[in-house]
Amino acid sequence: MSETQANKPVTLVTGASRGIGRASAVACARAGHHVVAVARSQKALEDLDDAIIAQGGTATIVPLDLSDLDAIDRLGGVLFERYGRLNGLVHAAAKLGDLTPAFHISPADGARMIELNLTATWRLIRSMEPLLRVPGDARTVFFTSGVVARPRANWSLYAATKAGVEALVACWQPEVAFKGVGAAVLNPGPVATGMRKKAFPGEDQATLPKPEALSSMILELLDPTRPALPGSVINFRDTAHFAAWEAGR
Repeated sequence: MSETQANKPVTLVTGASRGIGRASAVACARAGHHVVAVARSQKALEDLDDAIIAQGGTATIVPLDLSDLDAIDRLGGVLFERYGRLNGLVHAAAKLGDLTPAFHISPADGARMIELNLTATWRLIRSMEPLLRVPGDARTVFFTSGVVARPRANWSLYAATKAGVEALVACWQPEVAFKGVGAAVLNPGPVATGMRKKAFPGEDQATLPKPEALSSMILELLDPTRPALPGSVINFRDTAHFAAWEAGR
């Protein structure tokens, strides 16, 4: 790690190749974080790295499929050796899957959704907690969906895995609060992402916030000077950040 990087907060962002994850990675780098960007696509990560360098930021790109659970453990070890800490974690990676009745979901597809959306979240927490404890003021951000509070047909496994993430983080937060680790669960609501387009192909995405509209919210949740949140769900559309986006439309 260079001397310049050593003076920066180190923030791990998953799902960093697109959507909210990419916007979060760019925003964190612009704010002075050294970003460890994780995603499956090498090419998309290289494009992200170019964008971060162009704005004067620094990043380490990590091509990794989070369904490779053992690789998550190896990543924790590598980050410990290189940085010795994590100041922030933004876990944006997720899989929507096919929107279909529960009866129609194949065992293989269902297992992969559970593995990527829920099991990988637990394994990420397990691997990264020792690093997050080091600074004494680390912050983490996880994502949920409005379908947890308002269930609808054909969303069964996606909703169930996101409900699991909410419960997991709500239970984990008090386990690490005494070490200064804060955890927030953010419901972004409708945002103009590829996942949203897949779920609602006929929707006019020009009416929705772009992923970048969440950047100020993400940075606020990662701010170590702000009180740690108790793992409860924050609805982006109920915040001043969303109001600012609406005012600027």
